[in-house]
Amino acid sequence: MFEIQGTVLLIALLASILVKIFAFVSSLMYSRESYTAANKLTKPAWCAILGVGLVWTLIFPGSPINLINLVFLIAAFVYLADVRPALAGLTRRR
Repeated sequence: MFEIQGTVLLIALLASILVKIFAFVSSLMYSRESYTAANKLTKPAWCAILGVGLVWTLIFPGSPINLINLVFLIAAFVYLADVRPALAGLTRRR
């Protein structure tokens, strides 16, 4: 029973790390002006939030349902669901 629980928590932790890495790298790819034009929080603010969340998870890889890990995971999901699409809408793809 505990092996299954441990495996599920490990998979959840790895998934949360991958989401945070993707969100952080994505936040670095857009210019400062894009964030302003999309009327979102500034690029340094998003990079700091997502970067601190990623570093926290890598340094303290405790439970993925830890309150601090959940707060940073929610921030990554907010970035991916709200900010990233707004930024991508401003950038023309060729």
